[in-house]
Amino acid sequence: MPRVNRTIVLSLLIVSSSLFLLFQLYYYRKYVSKADVHANSGQVFKSSPVCYCPGSHFHINCSFSPQQTVKKFLGLTHRFRLPVFLADISVLTLLSQDALRQHDRQEHEAHCSFLCTGRPVTSFGLHANLWKYDPDFLLAAEQKGFELLELRGKDPRLASLDTLSGEDIPLHFLFRLHGYIIQVVFLYERSGNYLWHGALRLRMNMDRGFAPFKLLDYGHHAGAYDRPQLILTVLDGLDIQVPRNISNFLYGQQHARFLECQYRDARNFLQLYPDDSSPAAVDFRRKAKSLLQVATRTLAHLNIPFWLSSGTCLGWFRQCSVISYSRDVDIGIFIADFRPDIVAAFRDAGLSLKHKFGKVEDSLELSFLSDDVKLDVFFFYEDGDVFWNGGTQAKSGRKFKYIFPRFSLCWAELLDLKVRVPCETLEYVTANYGASWSVPVRGWDWKSSPSNVKENGVWPLSEWEEVIQVY
Repeated sequence: MPRVNRTIVLSLLIVSSSLFLLFQLYYYRKYVSKADVHANSGQVFKSSPVCYCPGSHFHINCSFSPQQTVKKFLGLTHRFRLPVFLADISVLTLLSQDALRQHDRQEHEAHCSFLCTGRPVTSFGLHANLWKYDPDFLLAAEQKGFELLELRGKDPRLASLDTLSGEDIPLHFLFRLHGYIIQVVFLYERSGNYLWHGALRLRMNMDRGFAPFKLLDYGHHAGAYDRPQLILTVLDGLDIQVPRNISNFLYGQQHARFLECQYRDARNFLQLYPDDSSPAAVDFRRKAKSLLQVATRTLAHLNIPFWLSSGTCLGWFRQCSVISYSRDVDIGIFIADFRPDIVAAFRDAGLSLKHKFGKVEDSLELSFLSDDVKLDVFFFYEDGDVFWNGGTQAKSGRKFKYIFPRFSLCWAELLDLKVRVPCETLEYVTANYGASWSVPVRGWDWKSSPSNVKENGVWPLSEWEEVIQVY
């Protein structure tokens, strides 16, 4: 009798185990392996493993790799001839030469060594002039299981002092599949021969849980970029276009923040203080643009960043142009970026040195002349929580110091040129011109009028030959 009981129990265990295994196989084939079929509804099954993304509250389906998502997306772009290129910062960083050597020493799955970065997003760029709104592409993406969040905004290229707003244009497309996000950044050509993308702004009725927006590489602010040269490469078995010079692209992305001119404020200003349209003023604007072009080319060749300073910065911020009665162009350079061959480079570009005040260690200032318009180059020094530049009175040797709160640099556009300005422009302008910066002042004394000027001693007579050079 005990032997019979053991046999029955053993048989029951075998049968129940077999039924349980058959149920698991059925469940897997019914729900998990056919997840692609149900993805059109945006549904994620609770039976699928779910991953938590560090730094966010966003979850993705771990059973579906980023490589598979990117492969599906690239298949669509190839089919509809959309030449996207890889713009993802994490992936491009892995592709850089130094990172490659480190990357090879790490343990990764051979089939997904680069795209599987642990982030729930991969970013691509697209030249906007190559995008034609194709409903078939969007329909095909939907049929593949992608959900789309389309973000649009006003076209700043159509904004001007006469027309304050342009038509709506696509800025960012976010495609979601199994919780994974493909970001497509639309890059528009601007008149300064550079590429621009807009900021990503959610409208009231949009799903704020659609994507981990804080983790996106692009869209926290508008950006400006030099046009990258692209090459086709194979990445984790996929044909993908990437920037040829990855290091330059990554550096550009880190410093891409762009500030749009405030046309509405500028138009209000010009209604109170009409712009000078005399032939002399028109001629000055033409010469100022030419001088800025020369400065941009010359300093770019030397790899020296500069920004609009003093009256030129005020003109951009206040009226989206140059101040015609200023009769000069002002730029700033950090003294850390000074190079001894800067004077020779400007001379080679056709400018003559008008004066050189100060020295590299203290209050350096250069002034060049081109076609009766001055280019004043002010060098900025760091002192704790402030920056300052110096000034020198040639006849007396008196020194002056102009103090500014710390600032970072952003791109902007002036006279159809891509230039830098202090990101904290209001604070910068207010420091220099006071709270009444919006009121034009023609009688400006550089020694006493600025709000941030301070006496800074006198140059010793023994140094005058070095620190006061007038040509």
